[in-house]
Amino acid sequence: MTISYFEFYDIPESFNVDAAALKKKFYALSKEYHPDFFANEDEARQQEILEISTINNKAYQTLSDPAKRLEYILRQHDLVSEGAKPQLPAEFLMEMMDINERLMEVDDAQQLAEITTEVLEVENNLNSELLALTADYETLNNTAKENRLNSIADIYYRQKYLLRIKESLATFASRF
Repeated sequence: MTISYFEFYDIPESFNVDAAALKKKFYALSKEYHPDFFANEDEARQQEILEISTINNKAYQTLSDPAKRLEYILRQHDLVSEGAKPQLPAEFLMEMMDINERLMEVDDAQQLAEITTEVLEVENNLNSELLALTADYETLNNTAKENRLNSIADIYYRQKYLLRIKESLATFASRF
């Protein structure tokens, strides 16, 4: 049985966790389940403590990082998986193709700067949209959460796509 990291810390599933409370739970569990305190226990109990300690570390690493937390929640709801081919909005894909084509034809720093500004604007818009979608997530009912998660997954995949374009921008920037 796998336990959700949110259940492990006994907190509601949320894109915006209380960082201080999370850290406090992490340290409390780290102390309570430190393997050294169970050195005299039998092998099975030591293994159990080690597993709890490992889950605590992984849970904290995941939930304390906003990007990892976002991906984790989407994975928990089967909205993100390895090799998934998301259906991105046609308008977004056309905009990215246009940017990519112009990027391939860049021949001066001014053109590159204009494209970079445009990409950063798209990124800022996605971040703003994501912030609005995640702000009140934990207050929604299950149906509304499901709909919201689909919108959040759409932004997640657009951000991933945009990341590739930002990597291309960095490559081109090194030429000027």
